[in-house]
Amino acid sequence: MRALLGKVLRLSAGLALAMPTLGCAPARLLNALITEDGYRVERDIAYADAPRQRLDIYVPDAVTPGAKVAIFFYGGRWEYGSKVDYRFVGQALASRGIITVIADYRLYPDVRFPGFVEDGAKAVGWVRRYIAERGGDPESIYLVGHSAGAHIAAMLALNPRFLAAEGVRVLDLGGLIGLAGPYEFLPIKDPVIKEIFAVDNLEATQPITYASRQAPSTLLLTGDVDETVLPRNSARLGEAISHAGGGAEVKVYQRIGHIGILLALASPVRWLAPTLDDIVAFIRSAPRSNRRAA
Repeated sequence: MRALLGKVLRLSAGLALAMPTLGCAPARLLNALITEDGYRVERDIAYADAPRQRLDIYVPDAVTPGAKVAIFFYGGRWEYGSKVDYRFVGQALASRGIITVIADYRLYPDVRFPGFVEDGAKAVGWVRRYIAERGGDPESIYLVGHSAGAHIAAMLALNPRFLAAEGVRVLDLGGLIGLAGPYEFLPIKDPVIKEIFAVDNLEATQPITYASRQAPSTLLLTGDVDETVLPRNSARLGEAISHAGGGAEVKVYQRIGHIGILLALASPVRWLAPTLDDIVAFIRSAPRSNRRAA
């Protein structure tokens, strides 16, 4: 089994050099190796009108009223990705009793910043309105993201204007969990990324700009050998939130790269890093919502 998993990791590592997303082939292999028991999936629920404004909900079989909820945003340079590739993420969190929502969002070139962040806000608004029907607690919603998805999650959690447009306050969130996210990436050198973030005020595109004491409880995970999104992104955002009087914890995993930190959520390769354990411990220990802290 480990020989097979080794091939998955090598393939994923090679793919990460070309693009900072998991990719179809490794995702399908991982999804084929995880169990389909213990949860049910509600697929392709519309949270808005566009074809990519859809989400899947992973509900544990043993869910009890008031279950905590995670909304996961995947990465892909804001250019590519699909929720169908991340069943292993839904299964991982659902196996710990957490209702998990995985949302698609519009991508470049169909939209540029802030279009994908606005989609994320719409998804959060939908979940807050309707998750109680699935047994979830709308006061215990945690935003989770990897890579570009962590950027989206952080923008939603730190800049209140996006959620406010959907009738949600940052204080309504349980917390923010970022995996290998780009939170401070100026100056932009990549020509495509320049196009995606072609706005007059580039500082407004950076999550670190909005670090404040009003930030929800924050957990930032990164790997020390991540060459796609450097670990300093997590370190600097954590410092900025803490210096502003907010609560942020940064964990750096040894010998873990950009893709490995996400792969470690999949049941066959959880020995890679304690990603799942750390996420679950954070969600279980965080306040029901940040209203109490306020």
